[in-house]
Amino acid sequence: MVATKTNERPGTRAVVRHVRVSASKARAVLDLIRGQSYGAAAEILAFSERSVAEIIAKGLDSAVANAEHNDGIPAEELFVSSCYADVGPTLKRWRPRARGRATPIRKRTCHITIIVGRYTPEQIAEQQERNEARGRSGASNQAAEARRQRVERSRATAEAEAAATAAAEAEAAEAEGTETVENEEVVSQEVAEEVVAEEEADETTEEEADDSAEAEAEEIETTEASEEASDTEEEAK
Repeated sequence: MVATKTNERPGTRAVVRHVRVSASKARAVLDLIRGQSYGAAAEILAFSERSVAEIIAKGLDSAVANAEHNDGIPAEELFVSSCYADVGPTLKRWRPRARGRATPIRKRTCHITIIVGRYTPEQIAEQQERNEARGRSGASNQAAEARRQRVERSRATAEAEAAATAAAEAEAAEAEGTETVENEEVVSQEVAEEVVAEEEADETTEEEADDSAEAEAEEIETTEASEEASDTEEEAK
């Protein structure tokens, strides 16, 4: 009998890498869901007291989503055909101890793989008959419906956040455009005021120049008149 390699096992898989928990702790939870239907495995993980159960539940949902999206298999017809945890890299740290000594700390990690397979048509028919006899839907149907509702809520939330972000960007762009227009108006008004002030200054300068020219002409006339008068007096003498 030829053993099947780990990476050649049939089914749809999902891998969660670099989980900050030891492989032995993850295997204790994986042993509980191996061979269970999707609904039963989801219930076991939901009520498990171990912290790694939440991560494994996310990996299971990812494997089921891959089967639905990539292979077109309904979630109600899936079960956990295989699951295992491989040892990952170990993070090494040091803890200070008495008398200047140090103790090594090893923070273990692991890679969790979950593979889901499809029930045979006979098994699916038996499950349907069992559910009809009970008068209620099975655990797999309930888990599949709950997962679809979570996906819909997540998509609705993402769409709402995207719409809010787009609206905020549009408001910011509109406010920026309004500020730009106002700044342009202020600049144009300042330029107009500067032009008017320059024209008034030029007019004032021209008036002052005319006044000074008139004053100089009057002084010249007065000087000439005084000189003529003095010349006349001298001639009279």
